[in-house]
Amino acid sequence: MSFTRYGRLYYLDPGEHSPKVGDKVLVPTDSGPEVAECVWAPQYTSEDVDGLPLCAGLAGEEHLARDETNKRRRAEARSVSKRLIKRHTLPMKVVGIDYLDEDNIYTVYFSAPHRVDFRALVRDLARNLRARVELRQIGPRDEARLQGGIGPCGRDLCCATFLKDFEPVSVRMAKDQDLPVNPLRIAGACGRLMCCLKYEHPLYQEFRASAPRAGANVETPQGPGVVVGHNVPSDSVVVRLNDGGRRCACSKASVCAPRKAYDSTYGDPSEA
Repeated sequence: MSFTRYGRLYYLDPGEHSPKVGDKVLVPTDSGPEVAECVWAPQYTSEDVDGLPLCAGLAGEEHLARDETNKRRRAEARSVSKRLIKRHTLPMKVVGIDYLDEDNIYTVYFSAPHRVDFRALVRDLARNLRARVELRQIGPRDEARLQGGIGPCGRDLCCATFLKDFEPVSVRMAKDQDLPVNPLRIAGACGRLMCCLKYEHPLYQEFRASAPRAGANVETPQGPGVVVGHNVPSDSVVVRLNDGGRRCACSKASVCAPRKAYDSTYGDPSEA
């Protein structure tokens, strides 16, 4: 389910309810049940999913009316915040607004190039909104997660849909995957290294640990040659043959010395 259209996804235990895709359901939160949209119908899973919040049922008219009212209040708070930030000439950018109607508290998330003295701004916001106001400065990754957007792959940002935590990503991961170390090519919408660089990195590490390195002399089914490249997705290596310099792609197993020694002793299972 998602609290906003195309927003971050959350999992919910349906309990005794059977919502359909598009239904509005109630999600228990610290401030009471909140309205969210079902984007994936309930289904059985064999995995251990204990600890998920329990669905409080389908949203009624009173819940939908409350949700619409809170949306209008958040939109109003965003407009007021932008106007007062401009009046106070502060180098701030409003990223998101949260509102707890039970406690009448607004939380304004903003980004800024450095620390900002916003004490006067908070007083003006509280006076204009007639509520308690909290301001929280966030970094580039959290800003991208709250705002959402489309990544270089053409899909919705991972951080705005399913990623729950930001794991460290390094330039070494890009180098291990033979990607160009160009900030414009490996940076996401937040300006930091793309989170997806970590997805396939373990596969590349495993491949390089067992595959012959570039420049190594190997024996292939087509004759001896030298390794000149790797193709990790296809689990193969590119070999330049000594006879004529022709290049060919061979499976890693066919040129890996330990595997060839095993096959010579016990036989190639593919020939059985």
